[in-house]
Amino acid sequence: MGLSNKRIIISSILKLIVIVSATIGVVLSAFAGIDAFMGGETVFMYFTIQSNILIALVCLVGVFLLLFNKTNKIWHIIKYASTVSITLTGFVFTFVLAPTMGSAAWTFANVLTHVVVPLASIIDFFIVGIVFSYKKIEILYVVIPPLLYSLYAGIGYILNWKFSSTTNYPYFFLNWGSKAGAIGFTNELPFMGVIWWILLLLCLLVGLGFLYLKILDLLKKKKHIE
Repeated sequence: MGLSNKRIIISSILKLIVIVSATIGVVLSAFAGIDAFMGGETVFMYFTIQSNILIALVCLVGVFLLLFNKTNKIWHIIKYASTVSITLTGFVFTFVLAPTMGSAAWTFANVLTHVVVPLASIIDFFIVGIVFSYKKIEILYVVIPPLLYSLYAGIGYILNWKFSSTTNYPYFFLNWGSKAGAIGFTNELPFMGVIWWILLLLCLLVGLGFLYLKILDLLKKKKHIE
């Protein structure tokens, strides 16, 4: 069963919101200056920006699929994984990073890339996902982007890449040189080692992936879609 005309229109609008918001957010971040959080020429080194670009590209392809009334299994899986990744972006910023940054966190660019894009992407996932049958094993795909980024950030730390003017790591919880190190604990940021943070975030990702599929199952039952 395909999408209804109403769902096609809503999904197209949501995809355009993602594309426009991600584009504006990334451009504003790039011109913010290297001293700003995720700003300047190093902006593309951050998971936030990379996940925004990914979901924007996925939505761009999705718009063309909707226009030509096509469906694609690989696209749906990538849409699923990228939606969970952008959810992680919004969650970590809102509940982990923003509290440490204060009011300076809520710039227009940050609101677009960490709030608007994730929310529109999540809603769109449930709009289009209702006509696709995901297998439970496909939950594992959601950990691939963050795992690849953790590896990327680790290499950057070892090679002393400059993610900002003063740091060789992108986020405090990926700082291998902190007092907590890899597996330690401390009573100040980052509170625990990088390995623990990665494991915690991976568990969160798998949990989100499972939750999203359960919600889809409930929506399908409500709409009598098998």
